[in-house]
Amino acid sequence: MFTIITGAQFGDEGKGKIVDLMSEGYDLVVRFQGGDNAGHTVKVGEDVYKLHLIPSGFLLDSRVLIGPGTVMNPEVLATEVDMLAEGGIKLDAKRVGVDAKTSIIMPYHIELDGLKESLRTEKIGTTKRGIGFAYIDKVARDEIRMADLVDKEKFLKRLEELAPSKEAAIKELGGDPSIVMDEALIDKYVKLGERFASYITDVSYEVNKALDEGKNVLAEGAQGTHLDVIHGTQKFVTSSCTIAGSACANIGVGPTRVDSVLAIVKAYITRVGEGPLPTELLDDVGQQIQQVGHEFGTTTGRSRRCGWFDLPLLKKAIYLNGYTSIALTKLDVLSNLDPVRVCVAYELDGKTLDYPPEDTSELARCKPVYEDLPGWDNDLTGVKEFDDLPQAAKDYVLYLEDKMGVSIEYISVGPARAQTFKK
Repeated sequence: MFTIITGAQFGDEGKGKIVDLMSEGYDLVVRFQGGDNAGHTVKVGEDVYKLHLIPSGFLLDSRVLIGPGTVMNPEVLATEVDMLAEGGIKLDAKRVGVDAKTSIIMPYHIELDGLKESLRTEKIGTTKRGIGFAYIDKVARDEIRMADLVDKEKFLKRLEELAPSKEAAIKELGGDPSIVMDEALIDKYVKLGERFASYITDVSYEVNKALDEGKNVLAEGAQGTHLDVIHGTQKFVTSSCTIAGSACANIGVGPTRVDSVLAIVKAYITRVGEGPLPTELLDDVGQQIQQVGHEFGTTTGRSRRCGWFDLPLLKKAIYLNGYTSIALTKLDVLSNLDPVRVCVAYELDGKTLDYPPEDTSELARCKPVYEDLPGWDNDLTGVKEFDDLPQAAKDYVLYLEDKMGVSIEYISVGPARAQTFKK
């Protein structure tokens, strides 16, 4: 069985927790796009793991893979492997594989990212981790791949070839070009290449072979649907394709092999960084959701902007991903709010829209049209079954399910693994 999981909003929907929960039934868990600009938090008992690169399935003995559609900072990989080792979790080459074609994020990518953002009049809100510039090099065929990194001679030769253009680009943006050939940084990368040489694999082959053998594969996306580089809210997007179809291209699996596509949907909506958020709450309700939901970015620590549930955006996400089921997260955060509001349409220039406009500037001008539902004041964090939810919470879930037209399979009422149940 081949399952794809993606976020249906702007990221931070709780994908890591759901992947961790589901991975017990999967032999392989594969990250298919993005880089360490993503962040996911997994809580098991009192242990909390904040990760940016390694897929979540490692806790339940799945083999985890970083696919060729990702861009990888090897220093981040080393940090995460070391952190987990301190917690008693050993992730050696038997547990983790990195595709030979995975693009490597170099120090000059990070430098260029920061310089470019600082010069923008209208900020994008990039994490400044070099993700976009690593993807630029992938498309321009100027990348350094994992296969280059683990071979010192190839790595140094490739770096020498690329150095003049990278130094010129940094100098043009007002930066210090010496970072490109900094001996200490080069030595660090050479050592990282030596450390991870045994981790190299062919992810496409591994996944297809596993499917041939009747094994289960889970493809884990990063960020969220509306940050997709093509279909998202340009220009306030990430640098890769975040929707389900890109899992096939970025892993190297035919679309006919996909069995199910699971959406991770927050019971409200959040966004980190710049860009339109039609239902954004700039009042006490927004602050309450932010504080109760601990809405602060795993990667950046920035406060997440919070708003009511946005059905037009979800409708577009359902079309873009072809979801077969939904995991609804953070339902507990909406306790003690009355009413609970749902955006069912937009008003724009005297017209009512039930689907987001293509142009980002038009989306930014959209005014939400709400339907109000009764709230509840119960603490949901100890609820174990759908039938035990207060009636108003059950009604909210069923209302969303009806409006989305896709079944809600999982409901989450807290950060711990035990706080998620099937509907």
